[in-house]
Amino acid sequence: MAGRIAKELEEARQWCGVRQLRPLEGDIRRWTGLLLPNNPPYNAGAFRFELTFSPHHPLVPPCVTLRTDIYHPGVDTDGRVCQPLTSAQHWVHTTRAIQVLQDLLLLLDSPDPQRVLRQDLARELQETPEVFQRRAGKHTRCHAEPRPGP
Repeated sequence: MAGRIAKELEEARQWCGVRQLRPLEGDIRRWTGLLLPNNPPYNAGAFRFELTFSPHHPLVPPCVTLRTDIYHPGVDTDGRVCQPLTSAQHWVHTTRAIQVLQDLLLLLDSPDPQRVLRQDLARELQETPEVFQRRAGKHTRCHAEPRPGP
């Protein structure tokens, strides 16, 4: 298992959507890095994440947590992410870590009304999108990490 995860780490490091990807505290089953959204309002910063693999990986999905506070309907206040791809009922053992990270970036870039953990923000996004964008932009500027260079 460690060999597969190490290969997936090297593959994910080649992807332009993340920076500073590395094992957390030397543990190959726990990764940390910065996710770089492409679209406003989140592209004003970078978002620290943690990806944790079960000892039973790839039979059990990894767990993704955002460590940077974000104003987003698909991420709760504890950083848990509404990500069906990593749910037990949708997980496929051939799914690679880079696909999990790409799906997370897609969620940040395009909030989905079907992938909601914060109903209040989902309602705000649907009813007053300009207010949501303004608040999310301000929150990003206050809480997100600076975007690293290429």
